[in-house]
Amino acid sequence: MMKEELETANRPDNTAFTQQRLPAWQPMLSAGIVIPGFVLIGLAFIGIGVALFIASQNITVLERDYTGVETVSDCYKCSNPSVKNCTCKLDFSLSNLFEGPVFFYYGLSNYFQSQRAYGASKDEYQLSGDLDYFKTPNSACSPYQYDANNNPIVPCGSLANSMFNDTFKLYQMVNGTKKLVPFDGKGIAWWTDYNIKYRNPSVTPLKNAFNGTVKPPFWSKPAYELDTSDPSNNGFVNQDFLVWMRRAALPDFRKLYRRITEGDYASGLPAGNYSLEIAYNYPVLSFGGRKKVVFSNVSWMGGKNQFLGIAYLVVGSLCVVMSMVMLIVYAKFKFPEDDK
Repeated sequence: MMKEELETANRPDNTAFTQQRLPAWQPMLSAGIVIPGFVLIGLAFIGIGVALFIASQNITVLERDYTGVETVSDCYKCSNPSVKNCTCKLDFSLSNLFEGPVFFYYGLSNYFQSQRAYGASKDEYQLSGDLDYFKTPNSACSPYQYDANNNPIVPCGSLANSMFNDTFKLYQMVNGTKKLVPFDGKGIAWWTDYNIKYRNPSVTPLKNAFNGTVKPPFWSKPAYELDTSDPSNNGFVNQDFLVWMRRAALPDFRKLYRRITEGDYASGLPAGNYSLEIAYNYPVLSFGGRKKVVFSNVSWMGGKNQFLGIAYLVVGSLCVVMSMVMLIVYAKFKFPEDDK
């Protein structure tokens, strides 16, 4: 009796859902459904591919290498690591309007930001503003955990220490005079990095939070002085710092440096001559790397990316070809049987 009551108590309710009596529909795939389906999918993919490819082709991109390997380059004088505080220039001309908004990137090649130990060399608690980890950084930051005098490094780790530190100023040459092109550096980092992942300590002034600590060895200034023109753009929420800390997946990458969206250049860069002044600080020749600057605009699909459009075209074409193959096979092996 007890056994029957126990089985009744554990028995699922007698409903269509628990007893799996819900109505179900299973498609019956036939040639009349599959072949037109492949054709429609193929045509849709081809249409999207054409739109993506045309949009990509309409995006303007200007790239210039400034590593300084070539002796004719003005940056050649700065490529020697022993040369400090070196400035070089990169001149270029535009024959037509470079439509805006214009995005200005710096690019590095043969630089493996995705290397596991390099990416792990940081202190997440320190970067979230926890003052306890200002005094005792995580051991993962080694060898950039403490300096030679056993002072804690903030921010610690290889990733922060290797932050890109070349700076740029763009001038338009107008009647023999240089006209500064304004850069906009606000909002260039990921929203989640700025608002969630990284935090400054709740200490005012921010400088006091860094008492008893030292800056990373490769940095020329401490974190609380990264942007002297904007007090809110300092510390761990500095836009350039956040962009650098968002690691690239591939060894050849580019990162957003500034936007050109203001004043006389809101609609883009007019045709004419330009000079880019570069404060050359970041060494790359020791590991066979290269440096470049990239000017680009965007479309509704984002930046220039021909691969996406080509991928859609290839897949769409394969679907159409497969539909034709299936139609031939169906006509050859099924039609005679249907006539009987």
